[in-house]
Amino acid sequence: MSATMIKEFRLPDLGEGLTESEILSWKVAVGDTVSLNQVIAEVETAKAVVELPSPFAGVVKELHEQPGTVVEVGKPIVSFEVADDAGASPSGAQVSGGAQAGESTAAAAPAKREPNLVGYGAVLESSGRPARRTRNFAASVTGSVSASRPVSEPAEAPAAGLPDQTTGNGRPRSTPPVRKLAKDLGVELSAVRGTGTDGLITREDVLNFVGGDLAPVRHLTAVSDGAAVPDQASGGRGASRGEREVRSPIKGVRKAMAAAMVASAFTAPHATEFLTVDVTPTMDLLAKLKAGKAFSGHKLTPLTIVAKAVLIALRRNPALNSRWDEANQEVVQFNYVNLGIAAATPRGLTVPNIKDADTMSLLELSEALTGLTDSARAGKTAPAELSGGTISITNIGVFGIDAGTPILNSGEAAILAMGAVRKAPWEFQNEVALRQVMTLSLSFDHRLVDGEQGSRFLADVGAILAEPGMVLTMI
Repeated sequence: MSATMIKEFRLPDLGEGLTESEILSWKVAVGDTVSLNQVIAEVETAKAVVELPSPFAGVVKELHEQPGTVVEVGKPIVSFEVADDAGASPSGAQVSGGAQAGESTAAAAPAKREPNLVGYGAVLESSGRPARRTRNFAASVTGSVSASRPVSEPAEAPAAGLPDQTTGNGRPRSTPPVRKLAKDLGVELSAVRGTGTDGLITREDVLNFVGGDLAPVRHLTAVSDGAAVPDQASGGRGASRGEREVRSPIKGVRKAMAAAMVASAFTAPHATEFLTVDVTPTMDLLAKLKAGKAFSGHKLTPLTIVAKAVLIALRRNPALNSRWDEANQEVVQFNYVNLGIAAATPRGLTVPNIKDADTMSLLELSEALTGLTDSARAGKTAPAELSGGTISITNIGVFGIDAGTPILNSGEAAILAMGAVRKAPWEFQNEVALRQVMTLSLSFDHRLVDGEQGSRFLADVGAILAEPGMVLTMI
């Protein structure tokens, strides 16, 4: 019989120092045989949904975390039984077993940053936990579990029969979404038994404490004083009047988006300008390009043309492709364009960007836009595609909206909203004609862009859309 060993796979840092991810689903079960790089789980970070490949070829021995659990980087999530000749453990994985099958011991956590699937993991403290970064959008989960103490000790001792599951400050160990859920349901976390790692109280623990097998989304009924309570049937007067509210936790992509929007709205002084343009020539050009051989089989939309117009206008108005560096008190001027495209997804708004979009031809830009939007809608956007943007476009026209005041993507100087293309009476060659018009809405950071610069940029984009031949005078 060939010798085997047990190896643990620890949750890796999935990009940019992220400290935690939520397990959305497992693609394998205990006892399954997996191959190297086979997708074993789907997790959600504050950036995107990511598929985790297996770092080993072997048999799944244990799944340490359940779907819906938020896991810190560096914590074990799955154990594998592998042949002992499988070689050195890959990044993100730790040997936790002996040389023979069934002989397993816990491995010590690494004492420094270890390379993993994407970049480097969070710095691990002496306790083995990743050192957490301070985040301005939510309270971080506090440090390690306090040392066990007798129940007879005063004050913050846990309830009888429960393990010590408090943090160093006496608060029961849980994540911000779980604490919010407990508050909404009127549950004291000190009374809940945590089934997570080291006594961590999970969402399922709270729901089970309230009343058994509840749905992931809790339905609530409004009461007379405006508070919300669990919708529970009761006989006679005062019985439930039906579902009036549906509550779901704010987490993952939506939580990160909300934090970024708040930071942007209350940090950068926004100014917004509007321009309505006769885009009939652009729509005619679009029809001709679609009918031609060069774009056969490619998706060409008004967004493609607007994106190209933005890239050309930026050459003449570079101030809109910059960033305000508050920490270093500098204005950063970008000599490249990573073009962000706002995308509405089931998990919230994301703004993936096309790297070096300014170097692309119209055909290449069309392909990049198609790939970007398809990935976003499928929830497969890579974390790297969600960072490093320099200017963004949001297409509100697809929802039938004409204009708006878009909020800047955090760290960028400008965002252009393109409205719906509508037929409307318009002055054309000294007469009134039915033309196709579009309204452009440009928001910009007034610290970086003054009114003249913003107006010239918007006028350039409008000029290109009104008469595509104007490009010859701009390049």
